[in-house]
Amino acid sequence: MKTSQSDQLFAIASEYIPGGVNSPVRAFQAVQGNPVFISEAQGCRLTDVDGNQYIDYVCSWGPLILGHSNPVVVEAICKAAQKGTSYGAPCEDEVNLARTICEAIPSVEMVRMVNSGTEATMSAIRLARAYTGRQLILKFEGCYHGHGDSFLIKAGSGMMTTGVPTSPGVPDVLAAQTLVAGYNDISSVEQHFRQHGPDIAAVIVEPIAANMGLVMPDPQFLKELRRITELYGSLLIFDEVITGFRTCFGGFQNLIDIEPDLTTLGKIIGGGLPVGAYGGRGDIMKMVSPSGDVYQAGTLSGNPLAMAAGLATLEVLKDSDWYDRMEVLNYYLGNKIKTIFENHDLLFEINQLASMFTVFFTEDPVNSFADVKTCDTELYGRFHRALLKRGVYFPPSQFEVCFVSCAHELTDIDLTIEAVNEALDEVVQG
Repeated sequence: MKTSQSDQLFAIASEYIPGGVNSPVRAFQAVQGNPVFISEAQGCRLTDVDGNQYIDYVCSWGPLILGHSNPVVVEAICKAAQKGTSYGAPCEDEVNLARTICEAIPSVEMVRMVNSGTEATMSAIRLARAYTGRQLILKFEGCYHGHGDSFLIKAGSGMMTTGVPTSPGVPDVLAAQTLVAGYNDISSVEQHFRQHGPDIAAVIVEPIAANMGLVMPDPQFLKELRRITELYGSLLIFDEVITGFRTCFGGFQNLIDIEPDLTTLGKIIGGGLPVGAYGGRGDIMKMVSPSGDVYQAGTLSGNPLAMAAGLATLEVLKDSDWYDRMEVLNYYLGNKIKTIFENHDLLFEINQLASMFTVFFTEDPVNSFADVKTCDTELYGRFHRALLKRGVYFPPSQFEVCFVSCAHELTDIDLTIEAVNEALDEVVQG
């Protein structure tokens, strides 16, 4: 595997960009390597600047559910671009996308478009504080809600990858407004509410934790969160930036029949372009300016290119069997991976749902942040490097999720299975 061009670019990038990358996990530090620089992508395959090709299970960290350069999405973007790349004014597609989201997710009666998942979650908690007149926010260990100051407390995703539990620069006074409970530990939630219930504006949670690897909620966990928040008059916010339109057409909340007060979205609803959104009950959302006094604005919010790409993506997914197809491929791959690991006598756990999965290098079931921290990250790094040499691109961190897309074919899955087997041969021997 030749990497000279990527290594050269990384060296140059490191002179001008902090750490040589524009998002920390991309630096490959967690897998003890240098990043590969991508030159193009089609379907489920990436090609780097050295000409190496990879079957991609990162999918731009989730948005590319249709795969790279999907012709329907590319055509929609090109048509929109020919009419202008940004207006700073309303356009029809933002209305159509908002209507599509509201129709797909029953709890979302109104929605506001923004430019990232971070903007969506920051705006949602500001709105929750304004609606309730309270200050405290409760989040969960290992759940990542973007890089807003209120969320960088025992966060997941890149915060775990770089080993930073709480980012410098977060004011103590603001950190004190964030309570942290254990994911899947309802007793820790109840304890916070007994102590601070009248002051808690909202509970924000990933209904499926997907930023410390894939961690499923216990059957009663989310129901109990709904019960407790209603009891104390707090809002329940589902962060579905990753799970929205990933587990089904709509939110994961549709599958479990729990309606949060607010929902944050991103990734898939932009079809691979920068996007975010927050929405929920009409009486809450009408507090957002200019309907109400809760201020939030964005020069590029509702950008016509992102709206066109998102609409095109959702149109492909709607009324189709793509979700079933991806799930079948995902579980076929997962079952084969299980057999390979067992044959190599390696301790592991694999968590799967719909088109998402994570292989954890640990011997115990993974149901919480504490379980995730038992993983052998050095071993995962060796596994990742061995896979990369064989043309398979897994996330460069133990604490991220793999995605199967509509562009993956059975032949790609079989090639991946072969690569996993060879990679584990190398890991065991090395």
